[in-house]
Amino acid sequence: MNYRSLADLNDAIITNLHRLPRDIDLVVGVPRSGLLAANLLSLVSNIPLTDLDSFLEGRIYSSGTSTKRTQRLDRGLADMRRILVLDDSVKSGDAMRRARARIAEAGIEAEILFAAVYGLEATHPDVDVIFEKVPNPRIFQWNFMHHIVLEQACVDIDGVLCLDPTKQENDDGEAYRRFLSEAVPLHTTSRKIGWLVTSRLEKYRDLTEAWLKRQGVEYGELIMLDLPSAEERRRQGVHGSFKANFYRTAESTLFIESEERQAEVIARLSGKPVLCVETHQVHLPDPLSSAAVRQQMRNLPTRLKQRGRSTGDRWKVIARNVLGEGRYQSLKKLVRPQPKS
Repeated sequence: MNYRSLADLNDAIITNLHRLPRDIDLVVGVPRSGLLAANLLSLVSNIPLTDLDSFLEGRIYSSGTSTKRTQRLDRGLADMRRILVLDDSVKSGDAMRRARARIAEAGIEAEILFAAVYGLEATHPDVDVIFEKVPNPRIFQWNFMHHIVLEQACVDIDGVLCLDPTKQENDDGEAYRRFLSEAVPLHTTSRKIGWLVTSRLEKYRDLTEAWLKRQGVEYGELIMLDLPSAEERRRQGVHGSFKANFYRTAESTLFIESEERQAEVIARLSGKPVLCVETHQVHLPDPLSSAAVRQQMRNLPTRLKQRGRSTGDRWKVIARNVLGEGRYQSLKKLVRPQPKS
């Protein structure tokens, strides 16, 4: 599972700015998610921004403290030499082809550069520049609750579909029952979810099903923990293992979990990927393949620039960050030269 968070999107844009011309006059976002990428690029590059429809009407977004959403271009389109049309990703290329056709029909004569942050391949016939290749299966933070993968996914409830209960609400009594009836929605979804897998107790099924119905959440099956009390659940500490046991045998391709600690347990015990919404990283059974490694590697450059670091020291920093201190020490013991007998 190739997952990209908002932080990844921002990183991909910043690290690929050098591939774009330095004299771009305007950034045009392809609705809807292309506007997210275009806004980030516009802000970091200090280039005017607009959406495709506004662009074709000769309008850009206002800046500063103006209350107007858009304003007329200070210069005519004919005076704009270079314009960047940006989308967050390209797959079939339909959205980009439609954008190209509309711009061509408008008779705009400026040099138009078409780009996408992510592509299934490094190149695409309808796109001039792709920042990063991200092959299928892929999912993004800005669409993960509306992705078709949900139909074959296991999804936690508390911390994903609704806010977690507070300590006061989580009393396994009247306060908790009130929470179940009045839980505040968190992530909404437009897809039917394959399985809802929760550590909520089976005795609260009726209240849970009633809340899901009121929120319009469609799902195939609701899997709950069959224990007599929250105290017994805490005593056994089976939150992660319960979810992992179901996920391991289900015909599911992804688990969406609210807590990082449980996500790590579920991934390790199930042998399958787990998306954690607390950190927006995908945890994999092999920790070296986890998105957490990408986050660690992202922090390495500043550490490696410290004065006095030899090549050997730099590799030690990399190994510690990728493996973690415990695995690093274990590996160190394995490769340490044995004393001569």
